[in-house]
Amino acid sequence: MPKAPLTVLCLASLLAYVSSNEPRLSDERVVLQTKWGDVEFGFYPDVAPVTAQHIFRLATLGTYTGNHIFRVDKGFVAQVADVLGGRQLPLNANQQAEAEKKVPLEVRQDVRHVEGVVSMGRYDDPNSGTSSFSFLLGAAPHLDMKYTIFGRVTAGMDVLHKLESLETRREGIFVMPKERVAIHSSYWYFSSRPLTLGNFTGLGT
Repeated sequence: MPKAPLTVLCLASLLAYVSSNEPRLSDERVVLQTKWGDVEFGFYPDVAPVTAQHIFRLATLGTYTGNHIFRVDKGFVAQVADVLGGRQLPLNANQQAEAEKKVPLEVRQDVRHVEGVVSMGRYDDPNSGTSSFSFLLGAAPHLDMKYTIFGRVTAGMDVLHKLESLETRREGIFVMPKERVAIHSSYWYFSSRPLTLGNFTGLGT
């Protein structure tokens, strides 16, 4: 039997290591729908409990519908805008109140910025995250221990990489698509259960 190439064996070992060492992923899934396709992600409640609950709450309130992915920096991040400035629909009182909340920096040495993780946006203050977050398009170790990782993409990485082909412009540190990448709809569901109507008890159920 022919032997597998060393690079294939190394990749398989790396994937096995990452899978076995990944933090617990909660049952909740959030789906952001764009004309390029859907992006779905889950949460790491044991890594960033405050941030995960906050973003999940924003999602259940429908706050990301009408918002957009304002930044697409190839090989780095696709970043969802802060809803207070990026959403084209008016916010109701509950959405406004949740969107104005700030979350603290939540980090762990063993949770790294690799492709597919979802990382909180913020200003210079480490505890200034509100509603903006990034999907990592590649590894970014310089962000480790400085930005909160609260989940990972569970479907739609191909959609995010598709966005990397869009024509962009630069504004300061931001590489931004010239075409608005609108989130025309969003919803959430439990990954282990069929979609149903009714009450929910929050992350980790």
